[in-house]
Amino acid sequence: MEEHISPITLFVNHYLGGFALALLHALHISPEDPKLPIPQHVVMGVLVLLFATILALVLRSRLSVEKPGAMQQVAELLLTNPLGFGVRDILDENVPHGGREFIPMIGSMGIFVLLANLFGLFPLFSSPTGHVSVPLACATITFLFFNWQGIRHHGPGGYVKRFAGPVWWMSPLIFPVEIISTAARVLSLTVRLYANILSSDLIYVLFLGLLTQVFTWGWDKSPVLGVAMGIFPATVPLLFVLLHVFVAFVQAFIFTILPSVYLGMATAHEH
Repeated sequence: MEEHISPITLFVNHYLGGFALALLHALHISPEDPKLPIPQHVVMGVLVLLFATILALVLRSRLSVEKPGAMQQVAELLLTNPLGFGVRDILDENVPHGGREFIPMIGSMGIFVLLANLFGLFPLFSSPTGHVSVPLACATITFLFFNWQGIRHHGPGGYVKRFAGPVWWMSPLIFPVEIISTAARVLSLTVRLYANILSSDLIYVLFLGLLTQVFTWGWDKSPVLGVAMGIFPATVPLLFVLLHVFVAFVQAFIFTILPSVYLGMATAHEH
């Protein structure tokens, strides 16, 4: 399916495309599309970062202990809530010791994924997580982070030793299996996020196109029939919007809980 190019992407490439193309040539990198040297997922990813930064700055300026506003209350629910779905709750459950020091990293990753997933709901925007390179980048950062924390907690030798298992004579068998299993987490995180967001977008566009054809057919027969049959195409997509919102939150939750689990496994102390 051909990607629909947003006017925002065209605007950014019109003013910054020349600079980006010169930079890529200097690095001996050939863009996929020379007419759009800044891909749409890159543009949307940067917009997500800018939007999240603005939200954070606005929230910081409005923090109040006596009278917390609606925005602060939503942020606090993302941090901790009675259902135990907050970032702090997840880290407390999965990282036995010092899990709260990872709140900035895990929280930032989860919020970025959530906002990126929801971006496709708005006109002129698209979900950058619908392009495989963005979930891959998030998964790679997560992979490097939890392995670094494992090395920091146990030392290089101690962390590598954990892959060998507790029984020394089985180490030659366990070590390669553990290495492959750990490396596969990059693929698992990438495919899970990318496939779900892409399929959600495709289903929405596909059904919208089919329902629009019904409206067009009715309008050709009679304007009254077209308006009557247009009510259905106008309301059904709302169900797919709700489905996309649900998928966006679920995938953001998964991208929060799995890195927390990996951190807990990497930093746990054997007894």
